Amino acid sequence: MKEQVKQKFAELYGEGAVCYASPGRINLIGEHTDYNGGFVFPGAVDKGIVAAIKLNGTDKVRAYALDLGEESVFGLNEEDKPAQSWACYIFGVCREMQKRGGTLGGFDTVFAGDVPLGAGMSSSAALESTFAFAMNELFDCGIDKFELARVGQATEHNYCGVNCGIMDQFASVFGKKGNLMRLDCRSMEYEYFPFDPKGYKLVLVDSRVKHELVGSPYNDRRASCERVAKVLGQEFLRGASMEQLDAVKEQISEEDYKRARYVIGEERRVLDVCEALEKGDYETVGRRMYETHWGMSKDYEVSCEELDFLAGLAEECGVTGSRIMGGGFGGCTINLVKDELYDAFIAKAKSEFNAKYGHEPKIYDVVISDGSRRLE
Repeated sequence: MKEQVKQKFAELYGEGAVCYASPGRINLIGEHTDYNGGFVFPGAVDKGIVAAIKLNGTDKVRAYALDLGEESVFGLNEEDKPAQSWACYIFGVCREMQKRGGTLGGFDTVFAGDVPLGAGMSSSAALESTFAFAMNELFDCGIDKFELARVGQATEHNYCGVNCGIMDQFASVFGKKGNLMRLDCRSMEYEYFPFDPKGYKLVLVDSRVKHELVGSPYNDRRASCERVAKVLGQEFLRGASMEQLDAVKEQISEEDYKRARYVIGEERRVLDVCEALEKGDYETVGRRMYETHWGMSKDYEVSCEELDFLAGLAEECGVTGSRIMGGGFGGCTINLVKDELYDAFIAKAKSEFNAKYGHEPKIYDVVISDGSRRLE
């Protein structure tokens, strides 16, 4: 991918580009907890975005999306926001860097990605992190890594219409090969956990059902959680107990109650999984993954028929753990599978899903990798 990007850059804009990369991510557990001030447990993957970038000495950005075969040219002032949605990510990052005191100029760029779109692996965060990291270095902005993750999050909020938490951008910037990361989304403290499950594979089964999160159920779920937190007299749902929730059940809607019940349970599950991993207890990890899936399906209602089918199929096949991954409404299940069951599970998932829905799911083996970086 790096060579393709460099080659296209040379063709369009000449020689001398520097390449940067940022990964997509998986999240083992801790879904929809980030904007509730809770814990998440992501890792960066070996798929991401690569961009070739060179300063051009003007006040304009010329950006070419190799995968789409489209170019966008735009300035760096608020009124220069480009029409193409993909270009808004780059523009938004530039604007957010400027708001933090960065002095930016024009540049040329060609980028491409191999994060499967719509699979819940956060291609958008990979794109934001690549450009935030690159702009910081190329224009010597002196912004720390946490703030670079916030630049990506603020880009989503202010330029792309998704009121997301910090997890995706954090994982993309801070990823570390062979490690998952537990991030406390309230204090922003984080810890690396070595992840090398001997005898198991971590695999994504992509339903290839796509979802659109903008102006959508995602923002509705967040509003539900905020309403319940307010009734509880808290900033976030983080730290609330089921007893506290049950005590205010009469003051909130049935729907808001179910949303909060899921989030409170999920916070506990993340901590259980961290504890289990330290003991090498993958059976507990797997049980918690299934609990998360059915909680997201029944209480948070962000699953869909295809993903419930895949999780049910995993249970039938004796897969240790399986759950929907990402914001929901399509995308992947993430599965913890014993080596000896892997081939039979994948074959059954492909054939039965195809028989029911008319297409095979895509399979991605997960390799935990490094975060944002300059490519030599």
